[in-house]
Amino acid sequence: MTTAVPPDAAVPRGTAGRQPADERRRALLRTVRDVADDLAADAIARDRAGRSPDDEAARLREAGLLTALTPYAPGRGTDWRTGCTVIRKISAADSSVGEVLARHYAHAWSARFYAGHQHATALEEESVREHWLWTGALRAAAPEDETEGADLALRPRGTGHVLNGRRFVETAAAVADQIVLDATCAVTGDVLVVRIPSGVRGMTVEPAHDRLGQRVVGAGELVLDRVTVAPGQVLGRRPHDEESTPPFTALAEPALRLALCHVGLGIVEGALTEARDLSRGGRAYRLPGADPDLFLTYGELASAAQTATAVVDRATEVMAQALDPGAQLDPEEPAGVSALVATAETVTSKAALHVTARVLELADAPGLDRFWRNARVLTALHPAAHRLRSIGEHYLNGSHRAVAAAFH
Repeated sequence: MTTAVPPDAAVPRGTAGRQPADERRRALLRTVRDVADDLAADAIARDRAGRSPDDEAARLREAGLLTALTPYAPGRGTDWRTGCTVIRKISAADSSVGEVLARHYAHAWSARFYAGHQHATALEEESVREHWLWTGALRAAAPEDETEGADLALRPRGTGHVLNGRRFVETAAAVADQIVLDATCAVTGDVLVVRIPSGVRGMTVEPAHDRLGQRVVGAGELVLDRVTVAPGQVLGRRPHDEESTPPFTALAEPALRLALCHVGLGIVEGALTEARDLSRGGRAYRLPGADPDLFLTYGELASAAQTATAVVDRATEVMAQALDPGAQLDPEEPAGVSALVATAETVTSKAALHVTARVLELADAPGLDRFWRNARVLTALHPAAHRLRSIGEHYLNGSHRAVAAAFH
């Protein structure tokens, strides 16, 4: 591990409120470049070890990236476009750490999506002050009957609740400071979004070992046995259907999916860069000299990467506009944003699997296979055919429900 970067290096202590936004962004991206170089130096060794991301979380915290990647407010946090740029650059160096950061950023928005303004503001300020790492596992949509088959159940007790059940968490299950979950109240049937602090009594983690890829994300299953949920830990109530969902709240799930698209793009960029460097350094099956077939292959792969980048960047711009505090969203707008995100995810998944498989035919080096393994695991949960049907239904019928279903 490299020498630790002072806390809040991304936003120098005591200057955040006075520093212009463009200067803060440049400082953040310089810090990201240093952290990415640090992560790339031992990415292969950490992938092989497959341990919990305790060290990686410490690197992000020490560099100030956890506090930097919180929702923007005057003097703190970062805007959506910059946050996604950070995720992509970190993912190019180590996509496991990139996914940890992507889910941290998306779940740090949870209070804005589900809670009131004062509650969200106070929680975000505390998150920055305490350098919290966020993760979570929210179901993409509520089952038709919330009282049957729910994996997490809440029961009222006093002024709060007691939480029981099991839920798989994709990242930082044992190292996150705050875990965002949704659970069904056994009495009212309401689905409540809650945050569970780390180390609470009654919560244990069963780590997911021997994963094919994304081996350093710290995935695992939470086991919750009579965990106390205080009133202040309840962020809000999830509506029972799409029609009753506020437009801003409807952006929560596509925002997470879009952040993960940037992880996929980072994998593509990292794989291409490493293969290119190996070819230039002579550690390839064919040397670049004047091989027209090799040029053709790299041209194809670079074009696939650039196409995916263009689609994801468009979705990112539209999402950023929708998430802007001053935006006035109409009820139909989230469906259009979701359709763009589903398209971006489809294109990115295809590019990531194609590029990472092809680079294995171009160069011979230990660890190059990790890009394909990581891409395979990242894209496995969301079949392309299901998304394409949903995108097509939205295109033909303007169906909001169809796009929401794309994220199951």
